[in-house]
This record gives sequence, C-alpha cells and structure tokens, in this order.
Amino acid sequence: MPTHDTIRGNRFLAPFANRILAPELWRFTRRSVPRGVALGMLVGIIIPIAQIVFAALLALSCRANVPVAALTTFITNPITTPILWVVAYKVGDWILHLDAMTYGQPINTQLRSDPGSWLQWLTGAFSVTAFGLIVLAVVFSAIGYLIAGWGWRAWIARKWRRRHRHRRHAPHPETARM
Repeated sequence: MPTHDTIRGNRFLAPFANRILAPELWRFTRRSVPRGVALGMLVGIIIPIAQIVFAALLALSCRANVPVAALTTFITNPITTPILWVVAYKVGDWILHLDAMTYGQPINTQLRSDPGSWLQWLTGAFSVTAFGLIVLAVVFSAIGYLIAGWGWRAWIARKWRRRHRHRRHAPHPETARM
C-alpha cells in the first residue's frame, strides 16, 4: 500500500490527494461498508475489465469504503462469470420476452448453420444478456447492501451484549479494594 506521502508526492494523484486520503473512505463504518459492498457488486457484475479501478474511483464519489468496494468486485471471477452470464441471459429473456422475436434457434444448431444467422442470434443474445446483467447487478447490489447493513448491526449488537455481560459479572472497583 502506498503511504500518504507517496500519494501526495505523485504528480497525477496530488490534485486529488485530499479526496483519496479522506479517512471516511478507509474506515469501516456502518454507512461506508454497505455502500462499498453494493458498489463493488454493481461494478463487479456490469464492468468486465478493470473492476477494482472502477470500484475504487466510484467509491471516492459515493463515500463508500474503498477496500470493501474493491474486494467485493471479486464476486465475479473465472468460475462465477460463466454461470452469471447464463443466469443473466435467462433473466433478460424472461423479462424482455424476446425469445419469440429473436431470430435463430438455440446455439447448438446455430453453430452448424451459416455464419450470418449465427451472428444475428449472437447479437440478439448479447442485448438480452446485457439487460439481464444490469438487472442482476441492481438486485444483487441492493441485497448486498441490506445484508451488509444487517450484518453490521448484528455484529455491533453482539459486541454491546458481550460488553454489558462482562460489566455485569465483573467485580465493582470499590468492592475489589476492600
């Protein structure tokens, strides 16, 4: 991790150093963590390349936790991405009902036919998949925001209960001296 001085000394980052180094972007708070989770999921699903960079840049403007936003982009990886694209196609197809309007047949028969019809099917599938990805990104971001918020509250409540239980069972300072 670069230090504060190296960020301030960098000629490209120096104009934005105060915004980049703002403490609320790097602390784990009840507001910044859910924002970071939602933003990381949104960017991770919609943007296929340079997800961490885009998540970090958007976290600066949304006052989200930068490390959480960057880490949450890993929801999409080489294992989950193909599954996500298939689900996105099915969701987009279900919402848009383009199956009757899209030219062509399923991909296994399209691969055996002429390239023109295959290309036409692929471009139709791309728009349906892109729409499905946007829908999934918004839904997963909202769910991630809610779960992170509830998880944060549960963690804090457990901390308070443990602290209260410890105080109740600990001897009082004045009685311990006698």
